[in-house]
Amino acid sequence: MEENLTFPVYKVEEILAFLRSDVLAGPEARNFTKSDIVPTPKPDSIQRLYMRILQLVFGFRPDCHYMMPVNENIQHPLIYEGILPIASIYLRMCQFLPMCHVYDFQMNDLLNPKAKRTIFILCGIMNFLHFRNLRREIYLDHLQGYKSAVEKSQSIAKGINEAELKITKLTTIPPQQQAEFKELSAAVTDLHHAMSQESQAVNSINEEIAQLKSEHAEKTLKLNNKKVDLATLKEDQARLKSLIVESPEELRNEKEKMKETVKKIKQTIEKTNVNLVELQNKIQGSVKCQEEFQSFYKLQLDLQGGMEKMNSLIAEIRNISDVVERQRKDLKNMSTDETQYKRAVGMKMDKKTKLQIRRQKKQEVKDQQVQIMFGECNQVQDKREDVLKQIKQVIDENQQVKAKLQFLTECCSNETAKAQALYDSLMGVLEQYHERLARHAEKSIERKM
Repeated sequence: MEENLTFPVYKVEEILAFLRSDVLAGPEARNFTKSDIVPTPKPDSIQRLYMRILQLVFGFRPDCHYMMPVNENIQHPLIYEGILPIASIYLRMCQFLPMCHVYDFQMNDLLNPKAKRTIFILCGIMNFLHFRNLRREIYLDHLQGYKSAVEKSQSIAKGINEAELKITKLTTIPPQQQAEFKELSAAVTDLHHAMSQESQAVNSINEEIAQLKSEHAEKTLKLNNKKVDLATLKEDQARLKSLIVESPEELRNEKEKMKETVKKIKQTIEKTNVNLVELQNKIQGSVKCQEEFQSFYKLQLDLQGGMEKMNSLIAEIRNISDVVERQRKDLKNMSTDETQYKRAVGMKMDKKTKLQIRRQKKQEVKDQQVQIMFGECNQVQDKREDVLKQIKQVIDENQQVKAKLQFLTECCSNETAKAQALYDSLMGVLEQYHERLARHAEKSIERKM
């Protein structure tokens, strides 16, 4: 049997501790001891234990086991009063123990329980109660989760309504501010156009400044190169003066050449100075343009800040709308679940009403049967009283007959004693008579001889 078990076999101490803590309570837990299970289980304590287990699992009170079922037509219910609780416990245990994987419960397990068999049954019940407690905790967690989900759905619905109100408030412009909003939007568009034009002008000015800077850099490079060439020429002139014999014609020619080169250099310097002045004027204009551009840039930054705020508000509105759509979807799902639950609840309520109607009909039938049974019980009670009266009369007659019998037995014993005495005396006389006859016979025989 232990190889086919689907539950562990516990020790008697573990079973006793479990029963005292989880099944029994009060004086029953204190009075229930190990001697009630081993070595020879007590039928009364085992039956009371099974009653408490059935009460724990099914809510079937112990006093219900002593009630006669009203849906059964029993002629003499008083006969079954003694066996009724045992039969009720047996039927309920036969329904309950297959859940504990105990399929061979017998009447002998109640009337004459054995220790090993009782421990096996209690181990199965203990395993089932452990499993029941675990699943009950999970069920309570699921129930709590369902309640929290319902509360969450209600809060989400409230949040959706509040978000919709906020969206309507943010999207709808009051009539007092519509004119100001139109003016601001027109001003923003004008500023955008002006900013685009100014940015184009600034870009063209920046391009011109860049070109002028490049030309200025090229001309400064050329001027530096010319200065380097002039310095080299002066060095060559000083070196050549020391080497070449001076002649007036050559000196004149060279001086003229040098004058021409100096004129050319002066002209180039004047041109570069003019270009520098022009560049300085352009740079001053570009600085003014930069200042104006910075002012426009500040305005653009302010506008960008306002646009960013508007974009953030629009993004918030979009996020809120997305959240609202999600919450609407959740609400739809919740509403579908709610409709399904309502349908299920409606079906269950219909079933409940039908069951209540059936129950009322059965209750009416049972009440009628109970009234009939009460009438029969009253008749049985009257008959019982009549029978009890007859029994009392019979008992009195029996007592009288017993008294007469005792008197007659005493008389008979006296008469038998007297008769025995007469019989003894007659037997003694007869023996004497026989002895005399024998003597006379012997004498007559001797005389004849």
